[in-house]
Amino acid sequence: MPELGLASLLLPSAAAAVSLQGDEAEGEAGGGGGRSNDKSTPTTMGKKAMSPKFAFRTKSPNDILDDGYRWRKYGQKAVKNSPYPRSYYRCTHHTCNVKKQVQRQSKDASIVVTTYEGIHNHPCEKLMEAFAPLLKQIQFLTGL
Repeated sequence: MPELGLASLLLPSAAAAVSLQGDEAEGEAGGGGGRSNDKSTPTTMGKKAMSPKFAFRTKSPNDILDDGYRWRKYGQKAVKNSPYPRSYYRCTHHTCNVKKQVQRQSKDASIVVTTYEGIHNHPCEKLMEAFAPLLKQIQFLTGL
């Protein structure tokens, strides 16, 4: 499988998306309290809205892939029937609530599955660092 670049992270394609076992059942149970005659819908009962999830499979010898954002690791757990643990990360930007999970595939250890939950509400730090010299040149040339 070819390595997916930053462009595929920004514009996810259906071919790159995968579903992870165990993640599909989270938050999809009915929102009722067991009553069948309850007329409330799950959205009116205070159920938290689901953030969009995108998963990518990348062939890489490294578990930590640089996607341009800065992440803080907040957990790791063993996964049933897999020799590889799943790591949990949060975006370090103060207003951003995006999370990601990183795990190696148990059948093919060369593939890393990265699942993003949510959408960043700030520009990519690496992209801004790359454009900083160009912006300084523009300011110098325009006299701002």
